[in-house]
Parts: sequence; structure tokens; C-alpha cells
Amino acid sequence: MMYSRIRRFQLIVILILAVFLLTTGFGCKQGNMDAVRELETPITLRYWRVFDGKDNFNDIISSYRRLHPNVNIEYRKLRYDEYEQALIEAWAEDRGPDIFSIHNSWVKKYQTKILPMPDSLKLPYVVSVKSRTGDIEKADYRQAQTLTPAQIRSDFVDVVYSDAVLGGKVMALPLSVDSLALFYNRTMFDNVGITTVPSTWVEVKEAVKRLTLQDNSGNILNAGIALGGADNINRASDILALLMMQNGTMMTDNSGYRAMFDQPSPYSTDNSYLPGAEALRFYTDFALPFKEVYSWNKDMPEATEAFIASRLGMMIGYSYQLPLIKAQGVRLNFGVAEIPHINSDGGDATGSMVNYASYWLETVSARTEYSDYAWDFIIHATKKENVESYLSKTKKPTALRSLVQEQVQDPDIAPFARQVLTAKSWYHGSNPQAAEDIFKQMIIHVVEGKNSTSDAIKQASSRINQTF
Repeated sequence: MMYSRIRRFQLIVILILAVFLLTTGFGCKQGNMDAVRELETPITLRYWRVFDGKDNFNDIISSYRRLHPNVNIEYRKLRYDEYEQALIEAWAEDRGPDIFSIHNSWVKKYQTKILPMPDSLKLPYVVSVKSRTGDIEKADYRQAQTLTPAQIRSDFVDVVYSDAVLGGKVMALPLSVDSLALFYNRTMFDNVGITTVPSTWVEVKEAVKRLTLQDNSGNILNAGIALGGADNINRASDILALLMMQNGTMMTDNSGYRAMFDQPSPYSTDNSYLPGAEALRFYTDFALPFKEVYSWNKDMPEATEAFIASRLGMMIGYSYQLPLIKAQGVRLNFGVAEIPHINSDGGDATGSMVNYASYWLETVSARTEYSDYAWDFIIHATKKENVESYLSKTKKPTALRSLVQEQVQDPDIAPFARQVLTAKSWYHGSNPQAAEDIFKQMIIHVVEGKNSTSDAIKQASSRINQTF
């Protein structure tokens, strides 16, 4: 009898304690304590990039640390010429970055080194802190959805989806997207009476004839435009690819794994017309002395240097060249306009406008121990409210559709911002540097008379296919 009363009393006490624990929230104490311990454990994310200094990321890093005070972002800027080798060596010694940047032409090259964005992230967050000490009092975990490929297509400009989504997986996200534009010397234009910036390639040719000045020996004193060369024109391979794409060239097949730029245009019924070869001819004409648009050769200085020295009327370049030109050409009276197109209405042989994109994306290493934090930081950094600080400091064009109209109001980057919606790229094969070198050799062989344009482009296509 006594035993049953004691037993009944014990059961009542257990029930009361259970109800108390459940109603006060201590029933999930283990989960909360795990979150508290994680938030109190310092985590360092190693972040490697090129070109941008840490100052450009201070606001983004600070705002992320307010959400995740236990996470430290160890930012490292490397030189472009050492970057890839540094990555290879670091991964071999298991000291590589958690987050790193890749050029948009490198995505497939680095595919096996990348951990694609997961469908969701599980991260701890602070529920409450002690008012007197500021220590974490209670924490919990939040399961957050990431970005789907459909959201990438809707939120970012089109080229990002084409480059960053492979096999239905998001491989990387960009902070900005750059594109080729036309830099021009206003003073040189005024001196020869050019009142309107060329908007078509026919207008470019006419302007070149008026801008180019030669001495009695045929030496170029002032060049109309930097086209036709290879080694002394920044991103010559990009400029040639732009001309090919505007002319209706299909750079690769639909799978993206076979070069097609030596083939007939899918936009023409004339199978004998090779738009890629025609674009190559147009480009190299500017470096051939017997052509009326002759304005460049291999003995000219590097194009940017010539432009800064007011020896070059027009050059094609990216927004990242603006700071150098402004710093070194303090008295240079120049402007930037959108890249010329084939037709006066802005259209090209494809039936629409084609611009050329070149940009960097942020991605997560397959070897990271902190994949959820790494992807969470990239998503955080590329959100509109956070990336605006970076774009404002660097004066770079946006990758987000929602910021295009805002940037069009900024005279420094307006031409580039107007172009991002129609910017495109192409897969360069597993060795992008080899593709660039092959394009340069193709240009040189035509200029030096070693190959016809049709032969040179067929050889280049065959060689690039060997890298796919």
C-alpha cells in the first residue's frame, strides 16, 4: 500500500517536471545548447580574390559578422599572374581557401574543385543575450533555403545563368558583370571634326580614316583605333569574339563542348558565308598597311598606354580600366560609349543586340569544412542591400537586374550598366588561357600573311576543340 502511494507520488512529480520543461522551452535545451556552443566557437573563412582590396569588402564583412559574430573572414588579395598557381599549391597542401573567385570562363575548368550551392543551409542564430554581459543566453538553428536556378535567372542578368548554372546546380555567384565598351578621345575627335561618337562599325571605319595620322614614311603617328593586333591590345581575343558573335557566329554547339566559330551562320541561308572568318577579316584589316582603315601594328605601344598618351583616338576596353586611365591621364579629355553594333538601330546579325561579358564569380571550395557558412556569406554578399556598397566603392557595373536602372544614372558606369542585360560569353574549353593564345595566334597569322582568314579560323577551331 505504502509502495503504491510512493510510486504514485513519483509519477506525479515526473509529470509536473515534464510539463514544466515543455512549457518553459527547456525541452529543446540540447538543440539550443548546440547552437550556443557553435556560436561561441570561432570560425575562420579564408577568402581569396584578385584585383579588389579588402577595403572594398569591409561593409559586407562587417554586416555579415553582425549576423554571425563567431565568423571571421580572412581576406587575401593575390596578383592575377600568381593566382591559379597559388590555388593549386594551397589545395595540394590542404591550406586552400574556403571561398575563392573564378573568371566566368573558368567555371567548367574548376567544376571538380567547386562545392555547388546546396538547396538549404543550416546555421545557428542568437535568440537572446544576457542584458548585463551581452553573452548569448539562448540560440537556435535556422534552416534557410538558398537560391534556385530559376531565381538566378530572374534576379541576375542572363549571362550569369548561362555561366554559373551547370547541370541544374548553382556553381557560383557574381558581385558584378563587366562588358566591352568604346573609349574615345574627345580632343582628337574635335580636332578632326567628329561630332558624334560612332555607334556602328561602319561609322568606326569612317572615323578611323579621319583620326589616323601617318608620316611620309608610313609610320603611324596617331592611331584611329586599336584593332587588328594581338599582343599590344588588351583582351584582343575578347574583342574578336565580340565581333564574331555580333556577326552571327555560333561560337560552340548547343552542348557547349565543340567549337563552331569556323562554321556557317545559323542565322543565314547562305551556307558558304562564314561569319567568324568575316569578323576575323574585319578585325585584321586595321593592321594591314594596304587597307584604307590601317591604323595599328605590332610596333605600336600597348593600347591603353597609347590612349593615355593621346596617340589613340578609340580603344575598346572594360570598366576596370577606368581607374588607371583616370589616374595616369589626368588631363586626358575622354569619354566612354556603348560598344558599336552592326546596325544603326543597335541590332546585330543575330537580330538582337550582342555585347561581350567578362567578370568574376565567387564560389566555395569542395574542400571547405564550413560549406554552409561559406555559401551563406556569398549569398549575403551578392544581395542588393549588401553588394551596393561594393559596387559604389569599385565603380563596377552590377550583376543584378534590380540595380541596372539605378546605375544607368551614374555617368561613370552608365555605358557598361546599359550593356549588362545583353552581354554574352562563350565556353573557352578546359584551358581558357590556351583558347586566348590560339585566338592571338590566329590574328597574327592573318596579319603576317601566313594564313587566309578561312584557313586560320579553321585551324584555331580545331586546336581549341582539342582542349574541350
